[in-house]
Amino acid sequence: MYIGIDVGTSGIKAILVDDAQTVLAAKTEKLTVSRPHDRWSEQNPEDWWTATGKALDALRDEHPREMAAVKGIGLSGQQHGAVLLDAEGRVLRPCILWNDTRSTAECTLFTERLPEIDTITGNLAMPGFTAPKLLWVRKHEPEIFARTAKVLLPKAWLRYRMTGEMIEDMSDASGSLWLDVGHRKWSEAALEATYLTPEHMPRLCEGSDAAGRLKPELAQRWGMDTPPILAGSAGDNAAGAIGLGATHPGDAFVSLGTSGVVWNTTGSFRHATQSAIHSFCHALPNTWHQMGVTLSAAASLAWWSRVTGTTETDLLAELPEIPNEPSPVTFMPYLSGERTPHNDADIRGAFLHLSQDTTRAIMTQSILEGVAYSFRDALDGLTAAGSGFREADVIGGGSRSKLWSTILASVMDVTLHRLDHGEQGGAFGAARLARLAVTAEDPSLVCLAPKRIAEIKPDPTLRDAYARGLTRYRALYPALKPIPA
Repeated sequence: MYIGIDVGTSGIKAILVDDAQTVLAAKTEKLTVSRPHDRWSEQNPEDWWTATGKALDALRDEHPREMAAVKGIGLSGQQHGAVLLDAEGRVLRPCILWNDTRSTAECTLFTERLPEIDTITGNLAMPGFTAPKLLWVRKHEPEIFARTAKVLLPKAWLRYRMTGEMIEDMSDASGSLWLDVGHRKWSEAALEATYLTPEHMPRLCEGSDAAGRLKPELAQRWGMDTPPILAGSAGDNAAGAIGLGATHPGDAFVSLGTSGVVWNTTGSFRHATQSAIHSFCHALPNTWHQMGVTLSAAASLAWWSRVTGTTETDLLAELPEIPNEPSPVTFMPYLSGERTPHNDADIRGAFLHLSQDTTRAIMTQSILEGVAYSFRDALDGLTAAGSGFREADVIGGGSRSKLWSTILASVMDVTLHRLDHGEQGGAFGAARLARLAVTAEDPSLVCLAPKRIAEIKPDPTLRDAYARGLTRYRALYPALKPIPA
């Protein structure tokens, strides 16, 4: 038996998986995000711990025999968050999350202090990443910075609470901007650029390595016969890739989740930052990946649902199964800024070309299309970086909509495959990594791809129409730049 725990932004999910890789049970505990100021996004790490305890307590109560047999635990973590600890391991301030954009000025400073950032880290400096957050803390909270002894990413902090050890895997560390991604080690130059040293960092390991053992008192609390091994584990996207079996060069997927990801596994480190493409270590040794990221994918539809007071299901029910033509309205999905291809934390979303004839359904369709255009931007960035593809698996909550999947395939001009049990996400990949850490099996025998259950090809008529819509979408981006007060 193995447990996978996903440390998400909106909740903690824990699943129980048997040796046949069947998910026997799943429990989710919700989390909230604090936004005390514009552009801020924070969480209290203790809330992650409380939620994890409740989820595992529930699994223990409902499945005591299976929990007693757990051998390994894997973690999937929201990336880029900064958990600051003092010399005694105490949290100094709330965690600054991945979607916090307060450190835009610090990105410029970081790049000035480390001009070779892209060749070392494989990425541009963006406010979502961890390193600029520490420069912000140094400037605005100098007393906190002076007391900081360790900086942990969210799942590394959860591991610390579970094992007492400070360890991080390569995939999650890649999103810090402190990792030498090609050589899979901390970069002293990158750390020095943020006035830190390697002593501020946890020990590194591969995601499939054994990396600590659960404290005996916690094993007793959760009814486990022997304290399980914890895997090195993975950042959320890499964990999702492990769950999908996207572990070989050329394996590609599109994730239509809260944020959007266009992913391609690579067999070597290839930095290509010209379109804000990310180049990270994968969770398995000697494996890397490139990805484009759009910050408000399914989050855009969720925002529209809140604004209209209508459920997402009801909003989609107002639309035809397949659109006859593109919406006359253009939606720009930059509600939280954008990464690929713009690396622009200041840009914001908009509806354009509204008229007296505009209906809610027309605006809903424009949201689906605007998000799809942002995915095409990400795919074109990957293609320029040598990681383009003609077909891919599609996952994420938005992929359950046949309409949205068809729009996405037509805009991207790729064939998409929907999967059987493709929605298990990072927790399932984490459970697979737990198994690898315990058994040392060949990953190719464990990280199998789910069965493809549907093929979604680009609609020829829509593809041509959306090509014109994409041109308009891209032309509108400069008009959304903030106007000086």
